[in-house]
Parts: sequence; structure tokens; C-alpha cells
Amino acid sequence: MNPIVKKSAIASAVVVLAAAGFVYWGLHSNTSNLPSDATAGKNPQLVEPDPQWIPSIKLAKPVGWAAGEAPKAAEGLTVSRFAEALDHPRTMLTLPNGDVLVAETNAPAANRPGGLTGVVMGLMFNRVGAGEPSPDRITLLRDADGDGRAEMKTTLRSADMRSPSGMAYRDGKLYIANHDRVLEFAFTPGQTSLEGKPLRTMMDLPAGGNHWMRNLLLSEDGKHLYVAVGSGSNIAENGMEAETGRAMIWEIDVATARRRQFAVGMRNPNGMGWNPSTGEMWAVVQERDMLGPDLVPDYLTNVPVGAQYGWPWVYWKDTFDQRVEWPMQTYMIEYTRKPEYAMGAHTAVLGMTFANGNRMGRGYENGVFVARHGSWNRRPAVGYDVVFVPFDANGNPGDVKPQPVLTGFLRDNGDARGRPTWLAWDKAGALLVSDDTAGIIWRVIAPGAQSSATVAPVVTEHLQPRKDIKDPNSPEEAARLLGGFREEDDRLLP
Repeated sequence: MNPIVKKSAIASAVVVLAAAGFVYWGLHSNTSNLPSDATAGKNPQLVEPDPQWIPSIKLAKPVGWAAGEAPKAAEGLTVSRFAEALDHPRTMLTLPNGDVLVAETNAPAANRPGGLTGVVMGLMFNRVGAGEPSPDRITLLRDADGDGRAEMKTTLRSADMRSPSGMAYRDGKLYIANHDRVLEFAFTPGQTSLEGKPLRTMMDLPAGGNHWMRNLLLSEDGKHLYVAVGSGSNIAENGMEAETGRAMIWEIDVATARRRQFAVGMRNPNGMGWNPSTGEMWAVVQERDMLGPDLVPDYLTNVPVGAQYGWPWVYWKDTFDQRVEWPMQTYMIEYTRKPEYAMGAHTAVLGMTFANGNRMGRGYENGVFVARHGSWNRRPAVGYDVVFVPFDANGNPGDVKPQPVLTGFLRDNGDARGRPTWLAWDKAGALLVSDDTAGIIWRVIAPGAQSSATVAPVVTEHLQPRKDIKDPNSPEEAARLLGGFREEDDRLLP
């Protein structure tokens, strides 16, 4: 054998053996003794961090659903197949005419790093059904006869689609987010194909990274488009410069395409929606890994403009991640926000949608449905379900654990029949759930249920404005501004 070829073969064997040892150690170390819901709810249990160089691994092999099999729906609900034989369906968008757009997609081809890390990632991705090339296609599903099953399945667009995910529509414009840019198209609901070039590129995005999905959400008045961009790494181990433009939600002015950072410090934001009670944006966020099987909880939270959620330096408002090497902004801990509600460590939250006029029956009138894609680095495995978080009349999550809506994706032997990914409402008010590894869209409904009442907006009294200042330089007006003016007798307080 040629000496060079021999050395190359030996080097390759060493890399493979090292990767195998890496995976073996991960598969047989660090099992949690806590129930999964211990790290969920308004007051999750935050254990002491257990930093890992090699992550714990629990890979659920995808085996699919046999004919006639389905997930288990909560009491009072039924589940059926809305569409199947799809290629890695992830995000969904229901159009005004009831057509459902589905992004058949996967990570970009050039997304995997080289060396030992790349080999290990390849082994893991292939094991969980995430290693296949991206289909790069937007598919249109149509249930014209209203029987709860899409009889039409056709490709809407594949040209210039590069790991597409986020979609939004309003006023004749369809927005699609590839992993590296947001595109705007002219589109009319009812079309079954999307022809021609994009009208414009709304925004170039940082490409790929560990978190390559880019969700979209339009403001309720249609003037702003929001883009969720996840981090490129776990805790910025490649440096903060490599995280420029990532781990945040961007706001784009639709008219001018000008943009600003809307909220930051969010490791991997995904599903977004508008709280019908308050009008606030809410989102689900995947938190960091390799601090042990019970840290850090993924979360559901409101997202006010200018919010900072701490990544990579801080989690859950005030707990420092000692692994991060890069200097933190001065006084950042003073304005870092605490998430509103924990969804459980490593559950991998993805899609979310608010309940508002649906046909899910009693108990599901007000709150949020969340798809938990399932862990890859926790033993025992968690997630692999769809859950409901009830909200109170003020638009806040209640002090309860996430309530199961759709389960049975994970078999007793550890294999996964599927992985719930994204959520949307069909035209009849049933919940649609994309199952990416199984290639199925599930439909969940309460038989016979009428549409629930829409959630009432919270109405509060506002402070009355102060009297106009006639002469801001007068002592009386200065005292008024300082709170020392008694309006009932127009005299300065002593």
C-alpha cells in the first residue's frame, strides 16, 4: 500500500474510533433522576450546573407510523391524518382561503462542521432522521371538500428555496425565509404555483449555524415583519463575532425594508405569535446544552421591544454560565428579563400557536399550544409531544404544568414514531401538527365542538395626562413637574 494512502487510512480510522468513543460515552453517562415536568412551569427547579465536555446523548431512532397508527390525543379529542407522504415537513402557514403551505425542509448542506465534531454530528443526525438533504420545497395542501383530509398536494415553489422555513402572508404578498434571506413574492390565495422572481429581498440573514430555521411573523397591522434567528452555536464557543445578527428577533419595516434588533439574548427563538389578550408578542425559545440533563429549561415568554434574555452569559435572568469566555455588557444583568414560563429542559420547543376561536373543546379556550420536538441529549428522553399551557383572563400563563394534548410519538423501547414540529389552525378550527421525521400532518379536533369564543382583550384604565405646561420655566410649573403642586388650590406645597 502506498505510504501516503496508508497514513490517510490510519488517520481516518482514528477519527472514526474517536467519534465512536465520543458517542458511546455520551450514550452511557449522566442520567436524570428528576421527572421531566420538574423543570417546567412558572417556577421550574433549577439544579446545579454540571458542565460537560461530551454531551449526554439519548438518540431516538425514527421508525415511522404503521398504517392505522396515530398519536394518542387527550380525552375529548380525536386525531387523524390531514396529509402524509411528505418529505420532512416542518413549518406551516394557513392562508385566508384555507389552503395550507408546508415547508419541506432540512438543514443546509454546508451546515456541518469538519473534523471530529462533524463526524459525530453526522452520526447523530443520521440516527434521528435529520441527516438527509433538504427537499427545499414549499408544498400546498388543499382540503376542498372539508372532510379533514387534504386531497390536493402540489409543489408551490422550489426555485430559489434554500432550507426554507418561516412563512407569512398579507395583502397579496407572501414572505418566505430561507436560512440566509427573507424573500417577498406577489401571491394571491388560490394559486397553486408561485412563479416569477421575488419582488425583493427583505433582508439578508446570517446563514446556517447550529440553528438554521428562520421563523416569520407579521404584525397585526401588517406594517412590520419579525424574523427569529437562532444562534450559530451553543454558548458562542466560536466567538461573539460569529454570532453577529443571531440569537435575536429582528423587526423589518415592510414598506422600507429597514430593520432593527427587536429582542436579543435568545439562544434559539422559534414559534412566535400575538397574545390575543394583550396584543404582546410571545415566543418559544430553546436554551443551552451541556450543563447536565436538567439544565437549562426551554421557555415560553412575552417579548417586549428591547428585551434582553441573557444568552450566552446568563440564563433564567440571574444565573451566570461560567463557561462563557467573552466579556458581558456592563450592567446587563440589571435589565436581563426572566422568562415567563419554563417548557422543560431539552424538550426542544419549536412551533406554538395561541388558542383563539378553535374547535378543541372545553379547557382549550385560552392559552398556548406548543410542539416539543424532543430531546437528543437527555436520559430519559423528554418532549416528543404537543402540550397546552392555559392562560388567565389577563393573558398570563397559569401556575400549572404543561398539559398533554398529543402523545405517543416515543415508543417504550426508545424509538420514535415521529417528532411533532410545527402547529397551525386549519379553516375549520382544528389543530394541525407537522411530524417531520414521519412525513405526516396530523389533525386534532374535539368532535362536535363549536368554535370557542375569541379571547377578550384586556382593557385597563390609563393614567390621565397632566395639564399642559404653559410656562416650563416658571417656579410653579417646575414644582408641578417635581410633584410639589397641589392642583385643588393652585398653591405650592410648603
